[in-house]
Amino acid sequence: MHDLAILGGTVIDGTGALRYAANVYVSGGRIVAISQDRLDARETIDASGLIVAPGFLDVHTHYDAQAFWDPTLSPSSFHGVTTVFGGFCGFSIAPLTPETAPYLMPMLARVEGMPIESLEHGVPWDWESFGEYLGRLEGKLAINAGFLCGHSALRRKVMGERAVGDKATQAEIDTMKGLLREAIGQGALGFSTSLSETHFDGNSDPVPSRHASMDEVLQLYGVLPEFEGTIAEIAPPSLNFTPETYEILTEVSLAARRPVNWNLMSLSQLTPDEYERVDMQLGASDHAEEAGARVVGLTLPQTPRTRVNFITGTLLNTMPEWGALFKLSLDERKAALVDPAWRERLKAGAAQMTGVMASMGNFGAMKVASVHSDANKAYEGRLVGEIAEEQGREPFDMFVRIALDDDLRTVFMPGYRPDKPEAFPERAKLWLDNRTVVGGSDAGAHLDMIDTFAITTELIGSGAREHGAITLEEAVHQVTLKPALFMGLKERGQIAAGWHADLVLFDPESIGAGETYMREDLPGGGARLYADANGIAHVIVGGTEIIRQGEWTGETPGTILKPGEATRTVPIPADEKGTTYA
Repeated sequence: MHDLAILGGTVIDGTGALRYAANVYVSGGRIVAISQDRLDARETIDASGLIVAPGFLDVHTHYDAQAFWDPTLSPSSFHGVTTVFGGFCGFSIAPLTPETAPYLMPMLARVEGMPIESLEHGVPWDWESFGEYLGRLEGKLAINAGFLCGHSALRRKVMGERAVGDKATQAEIDTMKGLLREAIGQGALGFSTSLSETHFDGNSDPVPSRHASMDEVLQLYGVLPEFEGTIAEIAPPSLNFTPETYEILTEVSLAARRPVNWNLMSLSQLTPDEYERVDMQLGASDHAEEAGARVVGLTLPQTPRTRVNFITGTLLNTMPEWGALFKLSLDERKAALVDPAWRERLKAGAAQMTGVMASMGNFGAMKVASVHSDANKAYEGRLVGEIAEEQGREPFDMFVRIALDDDLRTVFMPGYRPDKPEAFPERAKLWLDNRTVVGGSDAGAHLDMIDTFAITTELIGSGAREHGAITLEEAVHQVTLKPALFMGLKERGQIAAGWHADLVLFDPESIGAGETYMREDLPGGGARLYADANGIAHVIVGGTEIIRQGEWTGETPGTILKPGEATRTVPIPADEKGTTYA
């Protein structure tokens, strides 16, 4: 007798093949039969009218901290995700020392938008090694999770305060390499770093990894070939790719002897500049292939709705002169914003912004997303440029005035434009490209800034169901088997006999992401952006149902994914374009 029978559903198996009617049977956490026959089982789920698909994957999250206070890793699990990867951009929270924790908390609060109160109240910070960190999570998560070891955590542990500002000695690099070997041996899935111009710590200084030499970076990636099933990721210096970016990404892949993925590629407004940028980004993959390397960009199914504010300063602080503003205390910041000399400096810095970050300096196109003062309530949902025109002000002056009247707590959305229906077929070309993988949700991070966490239901609901940019079968493939093979996951991402019983059952007529709203459920009383899932009926991990009609069952069958056990090495042969995983 089987443990579970899923009866009367329509199977989309994750390979991209056409759907078919079948019953799915599970025992011992594995799929044991896919059959037209009615077999005996202890439990049954009526899947009539539902699609039975492999559990979805999210290949770029930052759930490293949230895992301590939220076993479901929401909202991902509620959107059908059964496996996530974390520890990206160099921002793991292990290895750790009592001296590094007070640095990492404000760094994560600034660079990844995790409220400091939540990090203080929700995370114990009582481990040292990577293995101890993973041990705190073992058996306590509803879904599967794997975590990379981050460069900034390594650098801070080895170099202390010198991690910001100094180059590492060879002895220090060797110590970091030893710690990385130890972390991977204890279960870290690989190594990540950031060279991104947008990544600053709690002191508004570039994060530790940005102070490393390329020799240090490449030596650390050179540890990965020593271990089976390891993964490489990097945040490049800028999303405006140059020949230097091409060389960096190629050298990282060659040093790691692994495909390297980077974050993030998006196509939203279909402007000539945007197409040119995306072409340059895709060119990095072609350049790498010629050198026998493999570079893959993560791409989104929707327009990212970014939010900024004068409290954290994230993204605003990337503009020339603005970084200095966010080194000031809040009171000093307010004084600077009314000082004519400061305002001229800030306006001049904003005018220098170009390329993908140009929206930061386009104050007229800033949408007022949310306000706190009654005086500003009438501005909510409107563009700063429209408000400025009504009041006879310059957009920059209006932008600053609104923020000051709100005690700097106003949340703005830069470069806001409605999504274009014609963007979906254009994005579909990226989804289907072997140089990309659908990902980059950043779920668990930027909790008040970015609402890209629902990539799975956005892809299937908006991309396939609403706009018909790709078939439902292909959409499922893009968030199941394709990323599973790219990340080297063993026996996950497909409905096949003997494979892990990670499954999602959804209504093909209603699947999608709901409206984004603020949800006050963080430790310390904080709020986060959130969207409920539509049409997700059941989510199953390892044969155990974790989500039933939008409610958590209380079960925690998730597995901590470890290299070699849960993953295999993904090769990068120069003569096989994408065939190793696509």
